[in-house]
Parts: sequence; structure tokens; C-alpha cells
Amino acid sequence: MSHSTGTPVGPVIAADVEQAVRLAVSTLRSAVAADWSVPAGSLEWDCWETAEHLADDHFAYAAQLSPDVPPVDTHVPFRWTQARPGGPGNAFFADRAAGPAGLLGLLEASGGILAAVVRTASPDKRAYHVFGVSDPEGFAAMGVVETLVHTHDIAEGLGLAFTPPEDLCGRVLARLFPDAPDGPDRWSALLWCTGRTELPGRPRLTKWRWYGAPR
Repeated sequence: MSHSTGTPVGPVIAADVEQAVRLAVSTLRSAVAADWSVPAGSLEWDCWETAEHLADDHFAYAAQLSPDVPPVDTHVPFRWTQARPGGPGNAFFADRAAGPAGLLGLLEASGGILAAVVRTASPDKRAYHVFGVSDPEGFAAMGVVETLVHTHDIAEGLGLAFTPPEDLCGRVLARLFPDAPDGPDRWSALLWCTGRTELPGRPRLTKWRWYGAPR
């Protein structure tokens, strides 16, 4: 699969998850002294909740893919709870006493767990996701998208700059967003596909999804 740049787009792998998490942590670490109770970009969650949700996503994806025969019709049965009405539904929450630096440590740990599971899972494995039963590559791509987009949200809330590599954005677009707009700017395309921005001739999406079905 390729885009209009003519560059072939390779598979999404565990190293991509690790790269995305490293970028997120290195970007957000510069703001550990900031107020993380401010809204995360355009989300209804604050920056702390968004980072906590991101770590929880990584852990949940890893858990979904981990069993010898993963479920293909439902989630692994964690007890999902909300810390407050309107907050994200998580299987776990960070220790507030550890502050933003501790929260980033949790994010790094959960991203490492997802990368390890993706790296060791058989390519033939299939597991349930609400956007379609997927394979290890699909869950890796989901983890990367969650990481890049939510880091964007948090960075926007904290006043930080964040622009991930174009090749990384291109790989996850090719894997999960078959209708992504062509063009050289893959980061803007990913933000458009996830309802974060508008593009010329393309209004901002109010509903969006990815397609996790194996290639």
C-alpha cells in the first residue's frame, strides 16, 4: 500500500509503539511542573485523565491480545470504572501522589507491556476490538494512534509543541484508515482522521473510527 508520495508503507511493529511512547514521554516530561488539571485540547478530559486513559489503553490492548486464544466477541472482563462522572472508564488509575512524573512512568510501563506482547504474539492471533477483530499489527497501530493523538491533546492543553515523524503517521494511516486523504503531510491527515482538525475542503469530523481488520 502506498500514498501519493510514492513511498511504500511498511507494517506497524512493536518498535513503532516504543518510538511513539518515547516521543510522548520526552515531550510531556518538560511539563511535569505544570497544572495537569487543565483541559486536554478539545477533549472533555483534563491532561491527567487523558494520560491515564492512554496508559490504560496500552494495558488493555496488551491484555486483549495476551491469552493463548484471545476472545473475539468481547473484551477481557476487567471491571471498568470512572474516577468522576464524564471521566474516562479505566481498568486502573495512577497514584496521584506520584504527580505527573509518576504518571509518565506509568505510561512508559504500559507502553512497554503492549510492545512486548505485540513482539511475541503470533501473527495469526486475532482478538476483539469494538472497531473490528484485529491482529497484533492492528493492536500495535491502535496503540500508536492513541499515543500520538492523545499526546497531541495533552500537549495542546499544556502549551507544548508536538509533531511526530511523518513515516510513523503514514504507517498507522495505511493500516487503520483506508480512506485517509492523500498528500505528503501524514500528521495532519492523522489529526483529521481522528477528528482533531480540518483540512482544505474537508471539515473537521464529528464522528470517526478506524478499521482494525487484518490486511
